Amino acid sequence: MSNRETKDVILIGAGIMSATLGTILKELVPEWEITVFEKLANSGEESSNEWNNAGTGHAALCELNYTPEKADGSIDISKAIKVNEQFRVSTQFWSYLVNNKLMHNPQDFIMPLPHMSLVRGEENVNFLRKRFEALSNNPLFQGMEFSDDPEKLMEWLPLIMKDRASSEPIAATKIDSGTDVNFGALTRKLFNHLESKNVNINYKHSVKNMKRTNNGRWEVKVQNLDSGTVERHTAKFVFVGGGGGSIHLLQKSGIPEGKHIGGFPVSGIFMVCNNPDVVTQHHAKVYGKAKVGAPPMSVPHLDTRFIDNKKSLLFGPFAGFSPKFLKTGSMFDLLTSIKPDNLVTMLAAGAKNMSLTKYLIQQVMLSKEQRMEELREFIPNAKSEDWDLVVAGQRVQVIKDTEDGGKGTLQFGTEVVSAADGSIAALLGASPGASTAVNVMLEVITKCFPDHIKEWEPKIKEMIPSYGVSLMENPDLLQEIHASTAETLGLSEKESGFSNSLDAENDVLNEKA
Repeated sequence: MSNRETKDVILIGAGIMSATLGTILKELVPEWEITVFEKLANSGEESSNEWNNAGTGHAALCELNYTPEKADGSIDISKAIKVNEQFRVSTQFWSYLVNNKLMHNPQDFIMPLPHMSLVRGEENVNFLRKRFEALSNNPLFQGMEFSDDPEKLMEWLPLIMKDRASSEPIAATKIDSGTDVNFGALTRKLFNHLESKNVNINYKHSVKNMKRTNNGRWEVKVQNLDSGTVERHTAKFVFVGGGGGSIHLLQKSGIPEGKHIGGFPVSGIFMVCNNPDVVTQHHAKVYGKAKVGAPPMSVPHLDTRFIDNKKSLLFGPFAGFSPKFLKTGSMFDLLTSIKPDNLVTMLAAGAKNMSLTKYLIQQVMLSKEQRMEELREFIPNAKSEDWDLVVAGQRVQVIKDTEDGGKGTLQFGTEVVSAADGSIAALLGASPGASTAVNVMLEVITKCFPDHIKEWEPKIKEMIPSYGVSLMENPDLLQEIHASTAETLGLSEKESGFSNSLDAENDVLNEKA
């Protein structure tokens, strides 16, 4: 067993959150010593990985669950506004890194891609029309189009509209300023940058325990998985960004803010198309409506993806259940997360969410052909041999007691839990997660380093020009930032090198039809 000197910051987990926090802190205080511990062999291997993450670049352009219909029939767009502004914070920070040559080749991790919502049935078409009217009047959602004309939809969605026999009403919205983000590639780029800044990154190192020392610092017990040796490291500040694994470490910290919190794991399965002829016929992320009883993360979507500079097509996710909190976790994760302080909370959540549990069990039991039937609601002529199953990452939804929901409320979102003195923070939850990483990490910095914020503010504003400002209420600044980030990140079809050849493809399809 060895002891090491005190660090300024320890980051646990080498995912997008730790990568983002480490990069921001290195810009604000380059002299701080930062150490990272990751139990896997590389960065971005769990929830941030491109095959474990939908990569939507969540900006509320197409996700219908961010715009619920209120009892009076009006559409609540407050969450959509919040998520959109948060994603724009991320794109500003990535642009800063590219402009300052701290990161290169943005097309390796972000590509322009239309975002679309698609619904069927008169009631849903009316909902989508109202949603479109509510959003398109907002400067954040400028450029959104709506259509319920089958000919226009054939132009937008040839693969989805071809051979569609049903006469039920169908409608879609389309906005061209959407993106596909490869968070695995982005995470790896950020860690490469951090290594160049002398950040000490330790792979195959598993954090086993942590405790507060007499002087208020944190001692972290770490096992080297190659040698088996155990080391103890101390730090003034610890960030727990270990995905689903964060819950166990938060519990080990013993901070009162971590009490009465549990986690509910949800796994996912995507179908990936292996036929290039089918892949070329679709160029968008198309989100539908979740089935009744389904968790928001199970909203069905048909996505063009750019992975390893190759265009792919994924459909899903099909929800599933595994007691693991990480894809590489233990079957005992859920059981061992139940403690005396969160037992009642967890039991209450179980009683409240019987329908969700039933839904997840049904999803697990689906055969490939049953999954194909769901896919055919999007692509009527989908052939089973063109599609393979891919297991996505684990998501752990936060369970806690809330004023609105009472005991054992299941939270769908991203949540930061931090100690009152700001010496430790943990990130829990799921979507929109990675897309809003920069905004979430700025929240961590504000909560945990309040004494430094005033001195850091000029630098933060240099990195994120809209910091502290509502873009919705400042349309000129919004326009300026939108144009500059699009230029820096190459977010136009022509610049990206993947110019959309759908017009030519549509002509061919229409001729065949």
